[in-house]
Amino acid sequence: MNLKVYKIRPGARLPSRAHMTDVGMDLFYCPNGERQVVFESEGMPIFPRQSKLIPTGIKVEVPHGHMFEIKNKSGIAHKRKLIIGACVVDPGYDGEIYVNLYNVGINTQYIKSGDKIAQAVLIPIIHCGIEEVMLDALNEGSTRGLGGFGSTGER
Repeated sequence: MNLKVYKIRPGARLPSRAHMTDVGMDLFYCPNGERQVVFESEGMPIFPRQSKLIPTGIKVEVPHGHMFEIKNKSGIAHKRKLIIGACVVDPGYDGEIYVNLYNVGINTQYIKSGDKIAQAVLIPIIHCGIEEVMLDALNEGSTRGLGGFGSTGER
């Protein structure tokens, strides 16, 4: 299967994998020409505790039965403290792909045109119906019960 991707601005880059075996496809920042606070020598700032929608300059035709999920790049999340906010692109969406980057660090981070900002994966989705059940029926037969968030211990 091939993912259909459209460049909507000069300078936009197609998603790409650094290695043939990589699951995620890198996404890149492509300025959209809107008036933004940009320091030419440093790039677009993302201040501490600030979330910013970063344009990619591409549209993606997500196949029916799939979703395009935008994920953190480990190096960017760890080294630059930039993590992904909203991340699901539905098959019906036909606008530009934006990456919601949130700066959880204490230093301003600068994004330059062409920088890798995230990775994306194409994931098959199983659509299911919804059936309301009584609460007792939901936990029937479970040995785990309501345990969660560390209930099995640290070791």
